Amino acid sequence: MYKQLMKLKKHHRLLYGLIIAVGLMSIWRGTWLLSDVFIFPSNTALSAVTSVLIGIIILSVMHYKLS
Repeated sequence: MYKQLMKLKKHHRLLYGLIIAVGLMSIWRGTWLLSDVFIFPSNTALSAVTSVLIGIIILSVMHYKLS
């Protein structure tokens, strides 16, 4: 994939990078809003701690899966 990206012209690489950035930010925003609505919506501190713990668990599981 990297070799294919390097074959593109400079302005095409910039456009490609911007499209990926917008996609990632959209996923982040949607995930953030869904967690605000569904994970303890009346208690933001508990929602934040729960989200962090879920994230740590997911990252730990994925680390062991990839190793």
